[in-house]
Amino acid sequence: MDSDLQDDGTADISSSAAPLSTSSIMEQAPNPTSTIPTKTPKAQLSKGMSHLRGFVTIAETPAATNSTVQSTETASAVLSPLRTSSSRSHDPSNNLKRSDSFQFGSRYLEEGDDIFEFNAWDHVEVDSAYASFSEEQFEKQRQSPVSDWDKKRFNEKPEKWWDLFYAQNTANFFKNRKWLQQEFPVLAEVTKEGGKPTVLLEVGAGAGNTAFPILKLNRNERLKIHACDFSKKAVGLIRENEAYDERYIRADVWDVAATGLESLPPGLEEESVDIVMMIFIFSALAPEQWDQAVRNVWRVLKPGGTVLFRDYGRGDLAQVRFKKGRYMGENFYVRGDGTRVYFFEREELERIWGGKRSGSLDEKALGDNGDGANSTDNTTEITDKVKDLKLNSTDSIQQTEEAIADERSREPDGDSEQPAFETVDFGVDKRMLVNRQRKLKMYRCWMQAIFRKPLQDDRNNEAAGTNGVNYANGEAP
Repeated sequence: MDSDLQDDGTADISSSAAPLSTSSIMEQAPNPTSTIPTKTPKAQLSKGMSHLRGFVTIAETPAATNSTVQSTETASAVLSPLRTSSSRSHDPSNNLKRSDSFQFGSRYLEEGDDIFEFNAWDHVEVDSAYASFSEEQFEKQRQSPVSDWDKKRFNEKPEKWWDLFYAQNTANFFKNRKWLQQEFPVLAEVTKEGGKPTVLLEVGAGAGNTAFPILKLNRNERLKIHACDFSKKAVGLIRENEAYDERYIRADVWDVAATGLESLPPGLEEESVDIVMMIFIFSALAPEQWDQAVRNVWRVLKPGGTVLFRDYGRGDLAQVRFKKGRYMGENFYVRGDGTRVYFFEREELERIWGGKRSGSLDEKALGDNGDGANSTDNTTEITDKVKDLKLNSTDSIQQTEEAIADERSREPDGDSEQPAFETVDFGVDKRMLVNRQRKLKMYRCWMQAIFRKPLQDDRNNEAAGTNGVNYANGEAP
C-alpha cells in the first residue's frame, strides 16, 4: 500500500520534526571545510497520486487570521460561525470528550482558520471543484475497466490475493486500532472487570490489529474473542502473536460469505455470538456475496446481538485516486495487489442490512423499480439493453445471458426471506486529514453503523404492529 494513504482507514500524517535547541546547534556546528550529507526530502506525492496534485496539495499561504479567508483550495466549503480564539488546540470548549460516539469530533474548519492547526478536521464537505474532479475521475475509471479475464481471476479466489498480501507485509506493518472503544462504547462495557459472559466474533480479523488491542484492555475473564479471516496467512500471523492465548482468543479460517456446512465459523453454533465486529471487511466482498454474508452473520448472532460496522464511503480519497484498469463495477475496484474494495452509500448499507435484497445482475442492469414487474422476461430485456448500448456482438449477448443464468443459480442459503437488522445508529464520518510536512490534505469518508438482530419478542411485536424494546449504543440485552 502507498505510504500516502493507508487502506485500513488511517493515513500517513507526519508532523515536522522538533527544532534543535541553541546549545545543540552550537555543539553540532560543522567544520566549514567538511561536507555534510544531506537527507533527500520525501517526495510530496507518490507516482500513484500525482494526478491528484491540484486537489490534495496545499498552497503556501501566510498564517491565517480572523481577517484572512483562505481560498477553496485550502478551506472547507462549509463554514461554521467564526471563532475569535487565535489557537483552539487548547480551548476546552472545543476539545470536550464526546458524549455521542457517532459525533465524530468537533474540529470544524472555519473562515480564517490555519489549516495546519490540527492533523484532522471533522465534518468536512468537499468543495465544488473537488466534487467535480471526483466525478470526472469516476467516469474515466468506468471507461477503462478491468478486463473480463482479470475480473474472473480476481473474483474466483479472492483469499489467494490476501494470502499474498499478508505474506508480503508482516504483522508490524499494520497499525493497531486503538480508537475502537471511542467509536463503539459497548466494547468498554464488555471488557470491564466483572463483565458478563460475552462472545465477540471479529470477521476479517487480518493480522489481529483489532482483536489484540481489545484483548490488551480486557479485564473480563468471561470474554472470548473469535478472530476469523478467509486468509490462512492472516490467521497464522494471529496465532504466532505472543499475546495469543486460546483461553481468551481463538483464530480460525472462515469466509463470511461461505455457504452450506461452512456457513458458520469454526467452534461457534447458531445464535451463540453477542457481538460481531466488521471493520473494513464488508468492502472486500463482491456485491453478489453481500446477501449470503448478512445471512451468516444473522445466523450466528443471538437475538438482541449487535454488529459493529465501519467501512469505506463513496468519494473517499482511496476511490478517487484509482486510475485506469482498476474498475470492476460501480464503486467496486481491484487494488494493485489484487485485493478488492467497494465504496458504499449510506442508503445502500441500510437497504442491505435492513432486509431488502441487494439486487441481482439483471435488476442492476435494467434498473429495479421494486414492483417485480416483468420478472419472467428479464433475460429478453437485458439482451435488448445490451443492444441499446451498441454491444451488438453475439458473443457479448451470450456472455450476458450466461451471467444472468449463473446469478440466478446461486441463491443464498436459508429461507427465502432476507434477514432484517435494526439500525441502532448510523453515521457518515467525513474528515480532512492534513500532512503538515508535505503540505497535503486528504478527504476521507467512512461509514459507521451499529446493526441489531431483533429479539424474538420484537419480531412478534412488529408482526402484530406494536413496538419492541430498543437497546441504544449497541448494548446487548
